[in-house]
Amino acid sequence: MTVTAHTIGRWFVQGQARPGRPRLFCFPHGGGSAAEFVRWSRHLPNIEISGVQLPGRGSRLSEPVVTGMDELVAAVTEVMPTSAPYSVFGHSLGALVAYEVTRELRRAGRRLPDRLIVSGFPAPLVPRTEPHIHTLPDDDLIDEVGRRHGGLLTEVLADPELKTMMARYLRADYQILETYEWRSDDPLPVPVTVFGSRDDAISADALQAWQRHAAQDITLRYFPGGHFYFRQHQAPVLRALAAVVRETTPMDRAA
Repeated sequence: MTVTAHTIGRWFVQGQARPGRPRLFCFPHGGGSAAEFVRWSRHLPNIEISGVQLPGRGSRLSEPVVTGMDELVAAVTEVMPTSAPYSVFGHSLGALVAYEVTRELRRAGRRLPDRLIVSGFPAPLVPRTEPHIHTLPDDDLIDEVGRRHGGLLTEVLADPELKTMMARYLRADYQILETYEWRSDDPLPVPVTVFGSRDDAISADALQAWQRHAAQDITLRYFPGGHFYFRQHQAPVLRALAAVVRETTPMDRAA
């Protein structure tokens, strides 16, 4: 089944429109785009998927990339549609952005997500010890990202133009990550679910530390696979994701 994507404003790409169904906003990992999440729509018939499209990629290829967390969070929060029930998912860097957007929505007095689902990323208060890489030359940057996380497509690496484009995305996203400073705040009054993978480099303690950002007990779920476990084991991951969203936003509340 082919999924038809619809651009909603500049910031959101939506899969199949499903009025009355729970909505899930998905924030991409470093170097990623909304397209990967929109493809999930075919496997999640009871959820309306909206992928967050960052500047400089996909349908926004001609725009300058964003290189700072504050700028990114302010821009997303301004246009985030929050009038109906919704949940938020983010993987890797996307988990951090989703968390910061949720905090900004609270500061703005806006409706908060029914659930925040963070994946493949240590709690924001956990100090990062890896050397900064966003200033490396293109080839070295791409090599280091591949060493740390894998997941870079062979066809992209074999095409010089695509490789240059990928380095542009990665450099911007790693600059966001490596210049980010966590500011202490009250725990979020939102249920938090943490997805992790057994073979990722992120420790169990770093994932469990998300508890300090949540006002109620978090749910921690492990899957087999590496950093991009949801590609390696897509079916069970999407079943778990659907269950979390359905549990949080029953159908009679989503109308």
